[in-house]
Amino acid sequence: MAQLADFGLIGLAVMGENLALNVESRGYRVAVFNRTVEKVDQFLQGAAKGRNFIGAHSVEELVKSLSRPRKVMLMVKAGGAVDDFIEQLIPLLEPGDIIIDGGNTHYTETQRRTSYVESKGLLFIGTGVSGGEEGALRGPSIMPGGSEKAWPAVKPIFQAISAKVGPNHDIPCCEWIGPDGAGHYVKMVHNGIEYGDMQLICEAYWLLKNALGMSNDELYEVFDRWYRGELESYLIEITRDIFSVRDEGTQDHLVDKILDTAGAKGTGKWMSQLALDLGVPSTLVTEAVYARCLSAMKNARVRASEKLAGPSGGTYRGDRAEFVEQVRQALYASKICSYAQGYVQMQAAAAENRWPLNYGNCALLWRGGCIIRAVFLERIKEAFDADPQLENLLLAPYFQQATEKAQTAWRNVIKTAVDLGIPIPAFATALAYYDGYRSARLPANLLQAQRDYFGAHTYQRTDREGVYHTEWLKLRREPK
Repeated sequence: MAQLADFGLIGLAVMGENLALNVESRGYRVAVFNRTVEKVDQFLQGAAKGRNFIGAHSVEELVKSLSRPRKVMLMVKAGGAVDDFIEQLIPLLEPGDIIIDGGNTHYTETQRRTSYVESKGLLFIGTGVSGGEEGALRGPSIMPGGSEKAWPAVKPIFQAISAKVGPNHDIPCCEWIGPDGAGHYVKMVHNGIEYGDMQLICEAYWLLKNALGMSNDELYEVFDRWYRGELESYLIEITRDIFSVRDEGTQDHLVDKILDTAGAKGTGKWMSQLALDLGVPSTLVTEAVYARCLSAMKNARVRASEKLAGPSGGTYRGDRAEFVEQVRQALYASKICSYAQGYVQMQAAAAENRWPLNYGNCALLWRGGCIIRAVFLERIKEAFDADPQLENLLLAPYFQQATEKAQTAWRNVIKTAVDLGIPIPAFATALAYYDGYRSARLPANLLQAQRDYFGAHTYQRTDREGVYHTEWLKLRREPK
């Protein structure tokens, strides 16, 4: 009898292929299936040739080739395709078998699917997988949630294929997140923070290019220096590299040939929408999403540029090296605010859904393999290890000191951008969040008075308990 496979995977697009190759490279036998079955044969004759794979030409054949408990991972487009395969798999599986969704799925869909699959006597995992095509092949960050009884069966495989961090590169960037949709929620927050990071980096680039007139070669050197310091991260690294690449045809720098309209897949928007539902101010991701929306209005912006007045063409007249350092500090302080907001949102979601999230572990999961991987995340883990109930990252001693140190530079960068007419929505909203969060009083007292005036929405007082309503129209001073 042929040896059974340890792991099954459905969906042989690039991410699925690379993940399958990763699993097999760790010593596991892998069975694969694709809806277009020719893709299975192409894979077996190509990248998988001579390796420990079983090719299946039907879902039934895939299931029969798996050892128990069967573990079937879906790497298909999020949405109806996932439900279609779940319906095909359920009659073929037995109690204790596991279905895994590795796509970019909205966490409420994972909640629904976990409940449904468990009602059929099976187990379900919804897992975030971050790191793109290269991460899938060499070691991604993996964020699993769902049926906790399934975790012991998949833990050895998931932790084997994940990225590794630590002094000895032996700490896996994969740990159990929590019940039902917790894994996909944490992955969504990761993506939202990614939106904020990318927008902040773009604004730093735009400031240096326009306020200082820096060339791409100079920008390469700046980002290379930043990568060697506290801003060390994957996104800073690839940004540096981008400035060195020239178009093969013209030999001009390629970045300057790219149309300034940004795309999006929706996870940033999900985070922003869910922040509004929870009533938490995740302003960085929201501003980053809006910045992409504005970028997409290219034709409208071109028309407006010919009609709307404002400062343009001016350059910074102070010390260049000092301003570069100020932009670096502003970027770091803004980044801290972005992550602080992401963690506040995870805390609010965990409270609402009763998820026992370990926030230090979440930082560790993102330390390697994923798009936002950065040395900075070690500091976040340290902060939550020191205080698991930390209310906001800004209150941790390291981050409190870092933002205090950056104050003068941060504010000067934003003032300079305003004076020169350079748009920096993410930098500005980060500082607005910081100033709002550190304010014991905000003008919401007037806002609540307005609400009570026009809608009898009531208000509370600072000097005594209770809920009050005032007949403002009767008590107002008559205008002359």
